[in-house]
Amino acid sequence: MPSRIRVMPAAAELTRRLQAQYGPLLFHLSGSCCEGSAPMCLRATGFRIAARDVLLGRVEGCPFYVGAALFPYWANCELTLDVTTGGGDSFSLEAADGVRFAVRSRLFTDAELDAVEAAGPLPVAPPAPERMQDTE
Repeated sequence: MPSRIRVMPAAAELTRRLQAQYGPLLFHLSGSCCEGSAPMCLRATGFRIAARDVLLGRVEGCPFYVGAALFPYWANCELTLDVTTGGGDSFSLEAADGVRFAVRSRLFTDAELDAVEAAGPLPVAPPAPERMQDTE
C-alpha cells in the first residue's frame, strides 16, 4: 500500500531533534485558521486530538493526524513533509528555530488509489481516555 506521508530527510532530522528536546510529539494538520494549513508539531501531552481526527501515518514514530473536516481534501493524496525557513508566528515547536514544517501533496495514481481503497478506512483518534492528555 502506498504511504500517505512521505518524510524528507530534513523533516526527519528536525523531528528527531525536537523529540530529544521535548519528548513524545505529534503532528496535526487542522486546515483551520492560525496557520492551520501548515502541519503543527506539538508535545503529545499538550494537545488533545479530536475524536474524528484521522491518523495518516507516523513521522519518526510520531503520529500525524489530519482534522476530520480536512481529510476529504487529502484522501486521494500522498503528503510530503519537509522543512522550510522563515517560521513566522506559530504554536508549532520548530518555529522558535526560524523554520517550519510544510507539506506538499501529490495525487495518487489510479493503481495507488485502488490499493488505498482496498486497505479500508484509516484509523481515527484513540478512544476518549487515551485522547485526554495531561496538559500540566
